[in-house]
Amino acid sequence: MIRILSGAGRYADPYHEFAVTSARVAGLIAGTGRKAEVVEDVEGGLADLTGVELLVVNVGDPQPHGSESAELPAARAGFAAYMAGGGSLLALHVSATSFPTVPEWEEILGGRWVKGQSMHPPYDHARVLVNTGAHEIVETIGDFSVWDERYSHLRVSAAIRPLAYHRHDGVEHPLLWAREHHAGRVVYDALGHDERSYDSPEHRAILIGAVDWLTR
Repeated sequence: MIRILSGAGRYADPYHEFAVTSARVAGLIAGTGRKAEVVEDVEGGLADLTGVELLVVNVGDPQPHGSESAELPAARAGFAAYMAGGGSLLALHVSATSFPTVPEWEEILGGRWVKGQSMHPPYDHARVLVNTGAHEIVETIGDFSVWDERYSHLRVSAAIRPLAYHRHDGVEHPLLWAREHHAGRVVYDALGHDERSYDSPEHRAILIGAVDWLTR
């Protein structure tokens, strides 16, 4: 079973329609013949990951609502145990801002959005540059354009290998990477601001390839 954690409650924000984008991702997964459930109780959904083959995280930053909660310790323990046991993680877009008091989130993800450092140019029809062939997820995918935000100046681990990126002010900024973390597998996809991002056939192909790799 694939579980999609969708931003709601403390993990919602006024800038992202998580219910819409999570539904689009669930539809893509269903199209591969797999079953996916969308869960809006983010911390409850992390606390017990029994039977979850792939965890998809599409959530916002809880900090404006208070970054700590009574449920967070159980969520943190459940997530750590899941990944240590060989779990797979697909994190999407603004999820890189989330879990600010959980250092292992950045460690496992391979990077994060840093307030005062990270930014994105205005939402537009953005050009995404792909390291075609660098990984099976992007084996046959070339450069493409997509309506989306282009995250820039993320803090990223030296261990990540960008599979797609964009150029801003003469600097290459990673938008997609895949990595193995101990016994588990991780993909971060910085795209996916809104529904139009999922209208891109290349972006859909990337996500399907990511799910294939993460669930193997």
